[in-house]
Amino acid sequence: MVAQLAVELILMRELAGKLAMPVFVVDPDGGLLFYNEPAEELLGTRFDETGALPMGDWSVQFTPTDEQGRPLAAESLPLVQVVRSHRAAHGQFWIRGMDGAQRFLEVTAFPLLGQGEVFLGAAALFWEVARR
Repeated sequence: MVAQLAVELILMRELAGKLAMPVFVVDPDGGLLFYNEPAEELLGTRFDETGALPMGDWSVQFTPTDEQGRPLAAESLPLVQVVRSHRAAHGQFWIRGMDGAQRFLEVTAFPLLGQGEVFLGAAALFWEVARR
């Protein structure tokens, strides 16, 4: 049986599908619900190919690393921080997309709240930053 999503998460997914900026949407447990077409370009794979993933999978699948190439703990990723704290977070890090390309990303993540300030999940906007 598939859990029913809150209307706010459905609307966030619809909005993300219309935006030109990369967007990643997760449920209250951090499970991946959706990422849009601009995000597919940076992540190196289509959402249709990955589908929904638990936080423990997506947080390492795109191989986030620091400036020295050391793997980052999931807890240091802005979207994971939001799931844990229910507060906005921002950060920069490298990823290796599923296409093998390395990209330096800047990420701003924020909580998605329902009626009565109930935490429904989170979304992240991100973009590639040119590095010299």
